[in-house]
Amino acid sequence: MTFSRITGLGYYVPDQIVTNQDLTKIMDTTDEWIQERTGIRERRYFEYGKDTNSSMATAASRQALERAGLEPSEVDMIVYATITPDYFFPGSAFLMQRELGLESIPVFDIRQQCSGFVYALSLADQYIKSGLYKTVLVVGSEIQSSWIDKSTAGRSTAVIFGDGAGAAVLQASSDPEHRIISTHLHADGRYAEELYVRDPGSSRPDRPVTKELLEAGGFNVHMNGNTVFKHAIQRFGEVINEALDANGMSHKDLSLLVPHQANIRISEYVRQQMGLHSEQVINNIQRFGNTTAASIPIALTEAWEDGKLNDGDVICLAAFGSGFTWASALIQW
Repeated sequence: MTFSRITGLGYYVPDQIVTNQDLTKIMDTTDEWIQERTGIRERRYFEYGKDTNSSMATAASRQALERAGLEPSEVDMIVYATITPDYFFPGSAFLMQRELGLESIPVFDIRQQCSGFVYALSLADQYIKSGLYKTVLVVGSEIQSSWIDKSTAGRSTAVIFGDGAGAAVLQASSDPEHRIISTHLHADGRYAEELYVRDPGSSRPDRPVTKELLEAGGFNVHMNGNTVFKHAIQRFGEVINEALDANGMSHKDLSLLVPHQANIRISEYVRQQMGLHSEQVINNIQRFGNTTAASIPIALTEAWEDGKLNDGDVICLAAFGSGFTWASALIQW
């Protein structure tokens, strides 16, 4: 049988660090208020003229490829998760393909929000297991600081988001002891408007961007925080248990949980419900905020760099986000 295995990881975050104290200068908030509700102390913002969504993804991908001992020319396909592309179209995967000097290989841009990386990983895993491709580059990249409402009116969401990119190289393997074991994907569009950015949208009269739309705030993030939190803590646990149950495992078999970095309170709730030690759950939201599709690959890369991914470890990636969408991946490292 053919399996897929992660052979390289990389990430990139912009140089510009924005602390909670920095935000107090532009909106009515405090460091204590932000940390109590999210766990975040600081985040990274891109620098105009230096960083783009695709350039950050390219930097993370080059690092992942180097660690896998591969040249970009050896990549057979790119799966790229983002909700903040450089252009309305074409997708940022095309731009990264160009930056890597690749030609003709297929690329995917997917929009599964905070679950984007796990969805992308699952897609890449299926293509490799089918035998169609041997090496797939999986990327999550976001620039969110340019569109969030940094006023007091938008502080409930503005304090959460940051910018960054993460990447993983998946390669075909015949080793059943080191592989993507399984992936589990879900969505429920009934809650689409509980966490969304309405505009720009094609289903508008005349041009999709008007002065009236801008003034109406349709380009801002709208979030029903209580509803999102309630569903997140439920779905996180469900999709993690689904992955374990599908493979005849229990929480005791899990070495490490790498959750989407949405809110420290959500991660802590899930950790306690599963009976895991604090060292078994990776959290870096304190330093990077919520980087949406990039959060899991950034956290996974940091865990690898810190020596927390050991041979044979069972690792679970789990995410929940707008859509609603939720997903998990079980990996034997």
